Amino acid sequence: MIYFDAGATTLQKPEAVARAMYRAVGTLSSPGRGSYPATRAAEETDLRCRTLAAELFGVTDPERVVFTSSATHGLNIAIRTLVKPGGRVVISGYEHNAVTRPLHAIPGVEIAVADAPLFDREEMVRQFAQALETPADAVICTHVSNVFGCRLPVERIAALCRERGVPFVLDASQSAGTLPVDMAALGAAFVAMPGHKGLYGPQGTGLLLCGMEPEPLLRGGTGSQSLLQVMPDQLPDRLEPGTHNMPGIAGLLEGLRFVKARGTERIAAHERRLTRQLAARLAGMPGVEVFFCPDDDSQTAVLSFRAEGWDCEELGEALAARGAAVRAGLHCAPLAHRTAGTLDTGTVRCSFSAFNTAAQVEEFARLLGQTLR
Repeated sequence: MIYFDAGATTLQKPEAVARAMYRAVGTLSSPGRGSYPATRAAEETDLRCRTLAAELFGVTDPERVVFTSSATHGLNIAIRTLVKPGGRVVISGYEHNAVTRPLHAIPGVEIAVADAPLFDREEMVRQFAQALETPADAVICTHVSNVFGCRLPVERIAALCRERGVPFVLDASQSAGTLPVDMAALGAAFVAMPGHKGLYGPQGTGLLLCGMEPEPLLRGGTGSQSLLQVMPDQLPDRLEPGTHNMPGIAGLLEGLRFVKARGTERIAAHERRLTRQLAARLAGMPGVEVFFCPDDDSQTAVLSFRAEGWDCEELGEALAARGAAVRAGLHCAPLAHRTAGTLDTGTVRCSFSAFNTAAQVEEFARLLGQTLR
């Protein structure tokens, strides 16, 4: 199988990830729940994972790295903390449903959308600046569109927020592990990311980096301050009720070690080469429209296209039958498709990881050519 769906999850993982998870099942108990060896080992694994994540993402205190089940989980915490009924929030026109659905669930919220054209970074900054002329409770912005791979100018958007005293939330779902994400430099209120995409950890893991005090989404036992009938104030306990996913955390630790050892710049450069290679092959196919920007500051390793005369989901199914795994449709991001003008058709999306090769790109192009004939 040619797997070009890393934007959904990196199916190919470092071998150490599965080994660590297997060991964890029989050796790690729950951190903070006792003094015996299995719980001490869990505490050590827990701390190592938080500490490495803090190092990679510019967090000064590892305790402000919170384990979540997904980026969606983390974004819901951030939104619940910052956006109240009747409030106002500014988002980009490329947000995932993980942002838009929680916002629409809050009564009376005004959602201002900076819907600049695809790959127009200057217009995006201008629209955010204009939207922030009116007071806002928060700005929420994806780092990279999960549909088109366009990189948003989040450093400049975060600077606008700092100037105006508006909390900034970054969705790093498609960037963590391949682009610089520096919590301190951004001055972000929150940064949410999945563990199972560019960090090469298992599904069911995520991280929320907390630059301000959060409001709990869930409540329950923490192993600390058990007499209290409210959640503890201190992080990470405030956001981590219940039993920890220690196999997942152990696997995520190995994924983070892989990213650190290989280096985000090296991973990104490899993925960009594959993206440019595929974009060139697609551009030469009659009837194929590819959404690509040759500027490395704008385009990442997520590439969308559509083919004349083909329903995108039917094309995705036809490619799957030939052994190629891609994502087709609206990608849980109808707002992004509306902004880019593809809402009526959707797109076929290819997304790459460190484990994909140039030979796979050539074979995929051959299979696509055969399918379209």
